[in-house]
Amino acid sequence: MGRKSNRAKEKKQKRLEERAAMDAVCAKVEAANKLDDPLSAFPVFKKFDRNGLNLQIECKRVSALPSPTVEWAYDLTRANMQTLYEQSEWGWKEREKREEMKDERAWYLLASDGDSAPLAFSHFRFDVECGEEVLYCYEIQLETRVRRKGLGKFLIQILQLIANSTQMKKVMLTVFKHNHGAYQFFREALQFEIDDTSPSMSGCCGDDCSYEILSRRTKYGEASGHAHGGGHCGGCCH
Repeated sequence: MGRKSNRAKEKKQKRLEERAAMDAVCAKVEAANKLDDPLSAFPVFKKFDRNGLNLQIECKRVSALPSPTVEWAYDLTRANMQTLYEQSEWGWKEREKREEMKDERAWYLLASDGDSAPLAFSHFRFDVECGEEVLYCYEIQLETRVRRKGLGKFLIQILQLIANSTQMKKVMLTVFKHNHGAYQFFREALQFEIDDTSPSMSGCCGDDCSYEILSRRTKYGEASGHAHGGGHCGGCCH
């Protein structure tokens, strides 16, 4: 009886430790979502003034954005991404994409010109992925005229700063394999790695999947190592 009793105690203790760890993860995500402006700690990054562009950068919840801005973001995403979606197993689903972009958990990083006209954005969320607190980049979309000027890289660098300042473990995103320019941009220019949860790593569908999940760890993720526990495994950035 003594041995069985000890095993039961050990199992119970392990469950309590796992629950406490998950509570701590969720508390960090909740704290990040309570911020008024995650960009406020980095005033120097509220401006992008290079390569012929002079843009203002701001970070807002979707609920604080005017409806025309949200509609512009959706239209830009559709213009840039619809064909790529249609070439994948997912297909383009307008209603689902609209709901995703208007979800109450959505944050938007916006780059606007002097007339306050938006020219680029990133939709991101603070979330839990497979037991780890993460900043998940759902979208990063630029108007054609502001591409290849360093703006996309600048916006991703801001997301990395925000992820570090909120103690997230990593920045994550999903990219289509056939979107060769984006894949190369994240893997080579920004040094993102194929995440352990990506189909090609987890073996769930391997080469049959048209996408990879990429990630880059923050200093908090590097300190904790690459092991992860259970928890919600989901969320996509395209």
